[in-house]
Amino acid sequence: MAYASALLRDPVRTYREIDLAGRTATADGPALVQLLYEELGQALRVAAWAADNRQFATRSERVTRATAILFALEANLDFEAGGSVSEALARFYTGCRRQVVDGALAQDGTPFRRVAAELDEIAQAWKQARAA
Repeated sequence: MAYASALLRDPVRTYREIDLAGRTATADGPALVQLLYEELGQALRVAAWAADNRQFATRSERVTRATAILFALEANLDFEAGGSVSEALARFYTGCRRQVVDGALAQDGTPFRRVAAELDEIAQAWKQARAA
């Protein structure tokens, strides 16, 4: 019963988790990367809002999620097949993580929005490449 009551406390979060589980269950590798970019952008935008509105618990949760996604993206780079592109993405992800941590310490939403905008550019390029 504890499981059901935990889910009922935050129906929006429960819906998002179910939606995410459904989308990941049928996604191939490139689709999962695209999904990670979407989730990362969302986490960063919510972290920015939370920082600006002094919602510390929400900010902390979203920063943790964003950092975990950045680690996952970097850990799954194929340096043999990707060569210099993988190396550049690894440096980029490391820089993004640094900015996210700095933003968490600064109590300012600006760094989160800046990283989200930079990642949106890559996410759009990834989406276009998948569609081609």
